[in-house]
Amino acid sequence: MPLAPHFPVMLRTDDGVRIDAAHTPSARPGLGIVVAHGFTGSWRVGAARRIVHLLSGHGGVIAFDFRGHGRSGGETTVGDLEILDLAAAVRHARVIGYSRIAVVGFSMGAAVAVRHAALLGGVDAVVAVSGPARWYYRGTRPMRQVHWAIEQPIGRWAARMAKRTRIARGAWDPIPMPPHEAAGLVSPTPLLIVHGDADTFFPLEHAWQLYAGAREPKELWIEPGFGHAETAATPELVRRIGKWIDSNFS
Repeated sequence: MPLAPHFPVMLRTDDGVRIDAAHTPSARPGLGIVVAHGFTGSWRVGAARRIVHLLSGHGGVIAFDFRGHGRSGGETTVGDLEILDLAAAVRHARVIGYSRIAVVGFSMGAAVAVRHAALLGGVDAVVAVSGPARWYYRGTRPMRQVHWAIEQPIGRWAARMAKRTRIARGAWDPIPMPPHEAAGLVSPTPLLIVHGDADTFFPLEHAWQLYAGAREPKELWIEPGFGHAETAATPELVRRIGKWIDSNFS
């Protein structure tokens, strides 16, 4: 099946970073869905494109690359200033006519989606898929590798060469509000937390901590056999997420 056509867009954040994005229109007016990828991801890769295609059956989709990723400018701060990138995408969705906005974030993008809704607002529904509940988690081998890439010069070089991801040097100052605390500030915006019991990056305790921190309206899906983020998301799961979004705007 051919993917839905998309139209490239260049956005600019409030702190002046250029953000590479694309708009995939839908036959269904009014609802815009903003898709936020995971660390080292991009809206241009196959898994993300398929997700955009499926969600475009429910509304127009704005997909974008976070700062430091792909063709976007700047350097990634791994979940901190990225809320400004998401804000630029949400603002663009409003400007081009979408009156209702849902955000679907994956992994790092899930943390950014929760923090954005809590601290900046302006969205009508949030879906956090495979997201961390807290920072500095190193309890799995993949997350120890992620921290190596972030903290070591050779790791940052490898991420730049292999994944086109430019990582900012230095520690956070101040440390951003962790997602499980931000989750409590998302209400009254509906929040859906989706996590797999086969996630090799963040075990289920992260999903439960996010859910415990959130207030109603909230929902938690524990998905049997689901791994991590975009590459593991099946078409069936993405369609169910689209239907959940629909249910909040019916």
